[in-house]
Amino acid sequence: MSLNPQDHTALELAMFDYDKGDPKRIQHFVKVRALARTIGLAEGIDEKTLHTLEAAAIVHDSGIHESERIYHDTSGKHQEELGPGVARPLLEAAGYEPTEINRVCWLVAHHHSYANIHDMDLQVLVEADFLVNIYEDAMDRPEARRRMAESAAAKVFKTKTGLAMLRDQFLS
Repeated sequence: MSLNPQDHTALELAMFDYDKGDPKRIQHFVKVRALARTIGLAEGIDEKTLHTLEAAAIVHDSGIHESERIYHDTSGKHQEELGPGVARPLLEAAGYEPTEINRVCWLVAHHHSYANIHDMDLQVLVEADFLVNIYEDAMDRPEARRRMAESAAAKVFKTKTGLAMLRDQFLS
């Protein structure tokens, strides 16, 4: 088996190791990657952008541990601030090209900034993360999930596929 950036295996295994002992975070990035890939493919994202999007989905929350250590919280602002510094060496070690590393780090640094999203890869990453977070944050509270989904549908979601997934899961 080849552990290279072509199929993201080395990066995913590096994140498993980084999040070792934290199954919630591991499960989270695996689900975000799967949904980002599905939305990206359904929305017609080109192969190169999809590849970068999947890498970003794997490492999008890589700043959480540092945020907890430094700030004692997991706020999106702190994740955006600290995530690229964690993600970059993981991407380099897995053999990604510098231009792709820069784009992944940019996506990580903006994945909690929801206003004025103009790039499809960021939009898809944000939507995939929202789909997973809505469920994880209100797992046993269907009414709270519905309210979060309604707000996200009105304020954040733009892709046809992401909106359909949001409605099918939380608003039907």
